[in-house]
Amino acid sequence: MSKISESYIQSLFADRIGGSMFGKDTKIYKFEKIKRAKRAAMAAHPGVELIDLGVGEPDEMAFPLVVKKLQAEAAKPANRGYADNGIQEFKDAAVDYLKKVYGVKGLDPQTEVLHGIGSKPVLAMLPAVFINPGDVTLMTAPGYPVMATHTRWYGGSVHILPLTEKNGFLPDLSAIPAAVRKKAKLLYLNYPNNPTGAGATRAFFEKVVKFAKANNIIVVHDAAYAALMYGSKPLSFLSVPGAKDVGVEIHSLSKAYNMTGWRLAFVAGNARVVAGYGMVKDNYDSGQFKAIQHAGIAALGHPEITGRIKEKYERRLRSLVATLKGMGFSARMPAGTFYLYVKMPKGIKGGRRFANAEEFSEFLITEKLISTVPWDDAGSYIRFSATFEAKGKADEKRVLAEFKRRMSGLLFEF
Repeated sequence: MSKISESYIQSLFADRIGGSMFGKDTKIYKFEKIKRAKRAAMAAHPGVELIDLGVGEPDEMAFPLVVKKLQAEAAKPANRGYADNGIQEFKDAAVDYLKKVYGVKGLDPQTEVLHGIGSKPVLAMLPAVFINPGDVTLMTAPGYPVMATHTRWYGGSVHILPLTEKNGFLPDLSAIPAAVRKKAKLLYLNYPNNPTGAGATRAFFEKVVKFAKANNIIVVHDAAYAALMYGSKPLSFLSVPGAKDVGVEIHSLSKAYNMTGWRLAFVAGNARVVAGYGMVKDNYDSGQFKAIQHAGIAALGHPEITGRIKEKYERRLRSLVATLKGMGFSARMPAGTFYLYVKMPKGIKGGRRFANAEEFSEFLITEKLISTVPWDDAGSYIRFSATFEAKGKADEKRVLAEFKRRMSGLLFEF
């Protein structure tokens, strides 16, 4: 490309992605920093295993019955065409699943549920349905930023609700200023929460419904990890009276069924919100491959699959908790997800100090070849994930033992 054409193209980028400065920003984002640090650590220590406790996706394939269903459906001519806003059978299966697993009753599979090509596109499209310039989206932090990004792209603004340990990592809705509430249209929630692992209570969801009704706000509950609960039954926002009047819930098959790369989710709840999402979606994509939707139906019909997946994560998390607690970390089992979220140490006794979680995470990668994810949004914390790769239980024990060995040589100050 000539310098002249490159120059004129550079001047045409939309302001929402940086305008004429697109691609020239020298800021390196967190996850790119982690990737670079991992590559550098492996290059500096060839042949030494990197223990990756930072990855946020399942380490195993979808279960055989789901894979076989995809194979069979992919061979059928009837599934070759566009799916548009989804096949009715998948919507029926989603409603049955919510009733069986979460006790959600009264959903209309015709008007109150639609599929998505993963939950990320659903979150990206909802601001297009509701946000005009000047509108506000209420976002919890730390958290998944997709709705915030798209809110800003449509000329809206984002009001951050910090998730603090003092409040059980639940947002303090009463602290939102009246002027913000007046402009707010969307409230994003995610429970069990990534990265904190906190779970919502029924009482909290009841408070959310009242808050939304009082302020004319739409609730978007990202339930990507909802089925992965430890010590209590899975809880759906839609199971709370009045929830369907004020919002929707997004369920993903990625985490609960090891189907991350399959890209399949569904949004359920308020019919008008679902209709608005469907209108925008119809102008973005032509639907997920019907064979994948049929495989999703097979998965949703077997929630015991999630039970087996959950057993593995719980076993791994308990081992990580024991190791970290033994070293002074305030680690405890999360309510759900496959993450541990722990306060970072101030430093190493007689040695290095850490100004923030990013510095500590970099230290673990560089010095111990242990990858984690730092969060400095509301205090400084480190996220450990139980989705590290291991070939069976014996290899899992080996990885966990190696993690303990590498960490045991460190004396932390908190």
